[in-house]
Amino acid sequence: MKALITLPFALAIVLAHPARAADQAIEKGNASAFSPEVRAEDFAAHVRTLASDVFAGRAPDTDGEDRTTAYLREQFERMGLQPGIGDRWFQDVPVIASTVDTDRSHMQIAVAGKTQSLKFGKDAVFATNTGQQELRLSNSALVFAGYGIDAPEQDWHDYAGVDVVGKTVVVLAGVPDVVRGTTWYSRYGYKLEEAARQGAAATLVVHDEGDAGYSWEYVSTRAGMPQFDLPIDDDPQPPTPVRAWISAPAADALFAAAGMSLRGLRDAARKRGFHATPVGDARMSVVIDSTVVGGRSRNFVAKLRGTRHPDEAIVYSAHWDHLGTHPGESGDNVYNGAIDNATGVAALLEVAAQFAGAATKPERSVVFVLPTLEESGLLGSKYYTLHPAIPIAKTVVDINFDALVPVGPASDFVVVGLGMSDLDDVVKPFVLGQHRTLEAESRSEKDSFFRSDHLSFARAGAPVLFMRGGTRTRGAADPSALWNAYGKRYHTPADDFDPHWDLRGIVQDIEVSCAVGWKLANGHEWPNWHADSAFRAIRDGSRAAAVVGLR
Repeated sequence: MKALITLPFALAIVLAHPARAADQAIEKGNASAFSPEVRAEDFAAHVRTLASDVFAGRAPDTDGEDRTTAYLREQFERMGLQPGIGDRWFQDVPVIASTVDTDRSHMQIAVAGKTQSLKFGKDAVFATNTGQQELRLSNSALVFAGYGIDAPEQDWHDYAGVDVVGKTVVVLAGVPDVVRGTTWYSRYGYKLEEAARQGAAATLVVHDEGDAGYSWEYVSTRAGMPQFDLPIDDDPQPPTPVRAWISAPAADALFAAAGMSLRGLRDAARKRGFHATPVGDARMSVVIDSTVVGGRSRNFVAKLRGTRHPDEAIVYSAHWDHLGTHPGESGDNVYNGAIDNATGVAALLEVAAQFAGAATKPERSVVFVLPTLEESGLLGSKYYTLHPAIPIAKTVVDINFDALVPVGPASDFVVVGLGMSDLDDVVKPFVLGQHRTLEAESRSEKDSFFRSDHLSFARAGAPVLFMRGGTRTRGAADPSALWNAYGKRYHTPADDFDPHWDLRGIVQDIEVSCAVGWKLANGHEWPNWHADSAFRAIRDGSRAAAVVGLR
């Protein structure tokens, strides 16, 4: 492999006053003048290594994890960076895997003198993250709570004036049209957590493919697989003890039996002034038998200590884990995960090399977080935000890499979640400096904001940038064909390294990411979420507490 540290920030080497010159370059939006010298050869070497069969698909709690984390330690030690968790490179992450025994588990709803048995997979799917091998809930009253949202910044509260303690809330997937923007409130996980905050014992989410974003077949298939969670004692925002989807036909039948119209209730729930209501005299009983297995994996964390404000952090993240090796499958059964996410890890290593090799060091600390268990529900990054190297209240930004598709030199630069925070104004000059346009993800990819590790930082309040890079190539290649080809290889053994990739666009993407981090690491800005964001109140509260703590 070529030397990892090749040419650091050009300005830091050739100018007598690098910080002042860098500030001037930033003010002018001159990305090329401030860009580090990232080498495609180094990036490719990392991807080739991490996606080789030797790493066995990088599954957590396997030899593949040991090889991957050893490789990361070797690279960061060679750069001369410090361990990020005290004097340790590794952060242990506890995890439980629960698999529902569908033959021994059952759900029944008694309404209007009759009992409906909901068949697992056909009518409903249900589980628990409590770690209990057997969970029983008896005669829990049902309450329809609209979309199950409490959004004070948007003047919306579906639980206003209703007591759901110990009850089962029935809520709709998605969000009403008047709740604006890309929103956390649409997510299944949010609805479970909000119901728990309201004191509910169980949540039934009514499935609708358009609002949920995925089919009932997808829901029912995944329900039979192991469900991964942090142990309940390590989760400050647990879902309700019983979490469930109910199919649209089963929900229609339930409300009809209670003398109510789901369609009418849905229409009412879309309007301001909606009030939650009991579902007749309906009561639910459920038994969940599960096989529960505990385990551990590791986050990798490295740090470059800031020279003036070491207690403030710029975070770069990229998950190291993938899907491992599947011995029961014939043919190629190693899920190498080259694009997802050896490319993200390689990008982070290149950024770290540039910061480590710069002639001057940043004023704020730069923390490099490589979480585990992203493929199992973002658990590694969630655990990190609960136990960070530097408090999240003093984390300026998380810049996340996940699945960089090699489309070659691009005319655009996609930031997932564009328009949600002040960070747009930080990124834009550097993108324009490369003669590219700054754009949000396409409508079909709106779900992307909720599917990578930056979400854990956002939920903790920190502003985030999910750098997806270019989608429209300037070259002869058809970018849609490249993206479609990756879509077919995604989460399959065919996601392999290709020595013929055109990496020039990814190099540009990494240069932008370096420049953004360098600007923030040498400035005094505290970017925030926009006022209508679900994460704004969290950030404001944590920053206020941090300021009080300094007095």
